[in-house]
Amino acid sequence: MKIILNNRDQEFDEQQLSISKIMEIKKFSYQKIIVKLNNTFIEKEDYPHTIVKEGDNLMILHLLAGG
Repeated sequence: MKIILNNRDQEFDEQQLSISKIMEIKKFSYQKIIVKLNNTFIEKEDYPHTIVKEGDNLMILHLLAGG
């Protein structure tokens, strides 16, 4: 499956994956993350059962705070 992950082409062997599985594969382990799938905000509790498919645009953004 080919998707766009954070504005870069990304390929996975599986035909579809949950957002949680993609985060596990890519080692996204930050506490404060925002996820958008095809420009739709996804709530944290929905990561395990929101499926990403061929051609989808997935943004996983780590929030930073500074001072």
